[in-house]
Amino acid sequence: MSHEISKAKLLAVGLLAWSSFSNGALAEMASAETLAAPCAGCHGPNGSSYGPATPTIAGITQDYFLSSMNDYISGERKSTVMGRIAKGYSAEEIKVMADYFAKQKIVRFPQEVDAALVEKGRKLFQNYCEKCHEDDGYLADGIGVMAGQTKQYLHFMVNDFFSGDREWSKKQKKKMQALMDDHGQEGYDAVLDYMASKK
Repeated sequence: MSHEISKAKLLAVGLLAWSSFSNGALAEMASAETLAAPCAGCHGPNGSSYGPATPTIAGITQDYFLSSMNDYISGERKSTVMGRIAKGYSAEEIKVMADYFAKQKIVRFPQEVDAALVEKGRKLFQNYCEKCHEDDGYLADGIGVMAGQTKQYLHFMVNDFFSGDREWSKKQKKKMQALMDDHGQEGYDAVLDYMASKK
């Protein structure tokens, strides 16, 4: 009987130890590449997307990656599958992934754009967008990178903001609404073609 109790105690101690280990140490043990590998199915190799509906996440800031994942987990940011996916990672694992994607070089895949729209979009971007999307759309402080994203994704993103599915800051709202009021959908199409033309 004492032998059975001893085995039960050992099992209980082992389970407690594994629980503690799996909650903390696994994030340290798993390589960044291993944690990030499942993302490639939608976001492309090392985070550079070539799919129409998913953004490139290579090169985005750690803060933006962390805030996006946390917003998916809380439900503040609406999604199709990302809410469920984000909940599968621990906070430690998300930090490891944020650091990994911030270090990746963006690979921009060629896409068809309208040359006339690109030229028009360049001027509109400078007037309405560049204060937030710095360095001609390649850099952003606390927001996503626009340069080189697919046109389809950029359209989805803009529609999400205007529909209320994504929340924008007061500054973003003012500028985005002004672009729509001043130039309509054609103005937006021009800006998005300009961003999609980036290499």
